[in-house]
Amino acid sequence: MIHKVALGTLIALGAVTLLSACVPLLLAAGAGGTALVVADRRSAGTQVDDQTIELKIANQARTQYGERLHLNVTSYNGVVLLTGEVPDQATGLAIGNIARGTLKVRTVQNELTVGGTTELGERTRDTYLTSVVKSRFLDGSRFPANAVKVVTEKGVVYLLGIVSREEGEAAAQIASTTSGVARVVKVFEYRS
Repeated sequence: MIHKVALGTLIALGAVTLLSACVPLLLAAGAGGTALVVADRRSAGTQVDDQTIELKIANQARTQYGERLHLNVTSYNGVVLLTGEVPDQATGLAIGNIARGTLKVRTVQNELTVGGTTELGERTRDTYLTSVVKSRFLDGSRFPANAVKVVTEKGVVYLLGIVSREEGEAAAQIASTTSGVARVVKVFEYRS
């Protein structure tokens, strides 16, 4: 009986110790998330609006067209980038119209292509390219790395953000010299 009480006490103390160790981690994670929001050049409200825009467009397109397409919707400060594959030009144009008709969308860059959806291997390569470009942004101090959003589709890197012309050129130069990148498309908003 004494062994059970001692074991129970040790387990309880261990749990308290482990849980108390989690508090600084949770606070740090929360602070890190806040730091990213603060460092972003968009207001917190605009960031929420962008997420809402992305969800609305993607949900409406998938409701109407189902699994016949591969659609990526990226919104940055109300500028919407559509990438992926659609079965025909009419579907691509219709999705562009869905995006243009969505509340708080300022402009749409429709880069949807007609054809079969990309395979998992190609999407994995695109994800890898995005991570390489983002990590290369961290190497230099020519602009804040989180000022530029990177989207990759079929080896084409799209860059979005609110940047100065110099920052935009630096980001495009870094992306274009990354091995495996076929082309770079700038979808920037330039600030003075």
